[in-house]
Amino acid sequence: MRILSSKQQIENYIETAKIRKWENEEEIEQKVRRIISDVKDKKDEALLYYTRMFDCKGICLNELRVVQEEIERAYFECEKEDGDFIDALNAAYKNIYEYHMRQKEESWFYIKNGSLLGQIIMPLEKVGIYVPGGKGAYPSTVLMNSIPAKVAGVEKIIMVTPPDKNKSISKYTLAAAKICGIDEIYKVGGAQAVAALAFGTQIIPKVDKIVGPGNIYVATAKKLLFGYVDIDSVAGPSEVMVIADESANPKYIAADLLSQAEHDPMARCILVTTSLQVAQEVSENVDKMLARFENSVAFEAIEKNGVIIVVDDLFEAAEIANIIAPEHLEICCNDAEKVLFKIRNAGAVFVGEYSPEPIGDYIAGPNHVLPTSGTASFFSPLGVYDFVKRMSLIKYSKEQFLTDAPHAINIAQKEGFLFHANSLKVRLEDV
Repeated sequence: MRILSSKQQIENYIETAKIRKWENEEEIEQKVRRIISDVKDKKDEALLYYTRMFDCKGICLNELRVVQEEIERAYFECEKEDGDFIDALNAAYKNIYEYHMRQKEESWFYIKNGSLLGQIIMPLEKVGIYVPGGKGAYPSTVLMNSIPAKVAGVEKIIMVTPPDKNKSISKYTLAAAKICGIDEIYKVGGAQAVAALAFGTQIIPKVDKIVGPGNIYVATAKKLLFGYVDIDSVAGPSEVMVIADESANPKYIAADLLSQAEHDPMARCILVTTSLQVAQEVSENVDKMLARFENSVAFEAIEKNGVIIVVDDLFEAAEIANIIAPEHLEICCNDAEKVLFKIRNAGAVFVGEYSPEPIGDYIAGPNHVLPTSGTASFFSPLGVYDFVKRMSLIKYSKEQFLTDAPHAINIAQKEGFLFHANSLKVRLEDV
């Protein structure tokens, strides 16, 4: 890994680190626009066409929806193959549910001079969750995206995930879907699946919101369809930053950096440390682990985006973290809490050597759907609050109306809205 220690090197890196783009964004956006337009106009016909083109050539329209028998069979096969996996899913479900229950909001009301004012919390009616698939299996994505929706009280959760060449979805993904109580599952992926959820087709219902990670085509489709439908965020490549001092374990840090590197060749892995010795030992451990596991994706990510920054003190490290606003931030040093309270911008913070990023990915409880590409400076992790809407309530008493209407008329007239003022005046005239 590159080691940067001079002020100029560090300043140059931070400046470039603020700009995060996928490769070939403009070209991909044109392709995604075409897919979206086709799905909007041709609905299931286009959905099937693109599913056959990108995922499974022989699939038929009536095979797109996963039937209950498939779900039950997948769960049974998982249980038979490895009962511990089902136990792990249930343990994760419990922790994630417990954490997100603390985020639940309640409606509130108060009475002022005989008037009732308040805010009504309402869950969204239908939500679509996107789960990557094809050759991979991501049961944790099912858990993290659906549980906060369940806690919020969403009436119907619809899952889309691309099938493999044999028209199948991973049994591990389906087992997680059964545990989470997903209402409908469809074997579609990519931009076409996002468009189907946004507009609705003959078989896939239109939803109010789409959440979940995906590749650049999925992310681009979500970005373009925002407004037709709500989205969680436009996710970029994964990223992790570790802040460490001389007390940190280089082997642990190397392992944690590589845990994100294996996500994507564009994943960003950063160590900021006050110790040159730790920097060198982490770099050596990364090389050893890459040679051991022979992961080409992780190797490319480290080559392209792996960097170690050596700073004078931990407060400088915290300031770099606040500028970059990483998706995941680990703090591995003495007096970690002091550093923690200097952090303003991060998707999730992991404190101490027994809080590696993967423990948060799978089991701890907080959501692993996090802001990327510097958006942690203004976005938050996925939560129950993303699956509700808020309605203001105003029930004015006559007495309060008589007191406040003249003030409202005055403001309306200054804004030039005469009919606003008139709406109030006609009531005053009848008193």
